Amino acid sequence: MIIDSHQHFWRYEAVRHAWITDAMALLKRDFMTEELEHEYDVHGVDGSIAVQVDQSETETLFLLDLAERSKRIAGVVGWTDLCSPSLEERLRFFSGFKKLCGFRHIAQAEPDDRFLVRSDFMRGISRLREFGFTYDILVYPKQLPAAIELVSGFPEQRFVVDHMAKPEIRTGERAAWSGHIRAIGQNANVFCKVSGLVTEADWVCWKAEDFYPYLDVVFEAFGPERLMFGSDWPVCLLAASYGQVKQVVETYVNTYCSSRKERIFGGNAERFYGLKVVSHGLAA
Repeated sequence: MIIDSHQHFWRYEAVRHAWITDAMALLKRDFMTEELEHEYDVHGVDGSIAVQVDQSETETLFLLDLAERSKRIAGVVGWTDLCSPSLEERLRFFSGFKKLCGFRHIAQAEPDDRFLVRSDFMRGISRLREFGFTYDILVYPKQLPAAIELVSGFPEQRFVVDHMAKPEIRTGERAAWSGHIRAIGQNANVFCKVSGLVTEADWVCWKAEDFYPYLDVVFEAFGPERLMFGSDWPVCLLAASYGQVKQVVETYVNTYCSSRKERIFGGNAERFYGLKVVSHGLAA
């Protein structure tokens, strides 16, 4: 069973997707389910978690609609305003969608590096567990101290760090990042996605060995029981094909026993997000 824990869909709109710069021009088009399902057929992937890229409930409903029509989408990580006074009402509403697993905020783009520990945001996080929702942490290394503080304050809440917190693979810097990753990994309620690596490296000249020192750190910090493979498709296409992204992780875990590989490539995502998936993407 293989589950891609992190991928995206969108119908491209220049204003809505302004984060796609001219340097990322190949992403300035629609990316929808049919194209990804072809990749899954080729690479033996059974299902995926579709993750938001736009900070709107319209985005959440768009992904949920796709999930209803595609058995390969096992779950959705959406967005709602966790700082809103009417949050409980929104969580109650979204709890009616069986494929909605949790939420994410693009905290990496917040000018305040301590956004995650603002009182209004933490109040929102405190409501998620009641409804069974997870939270995806999207930050840069400089924002990891706030993330550590956040997860330490909610030991029963399920968190996952997206893209290994985006280490600076292009420059080779990892000293501060590695210390923070080890610290956040000490919290048993926190998982980590082995995703987003190729776009943090040199898009043209990367090689698999560039990632190994960073993978060494997250595998030590979280262990095979709390790591999950993610492609970050289609963003990964800026630097690599779907197959190349998957191969990097497969090669790294080549010496692992089959049960550990199964956890990293599917079992941990099933457990974290509370999925029920069977072969060929048929979700119960």
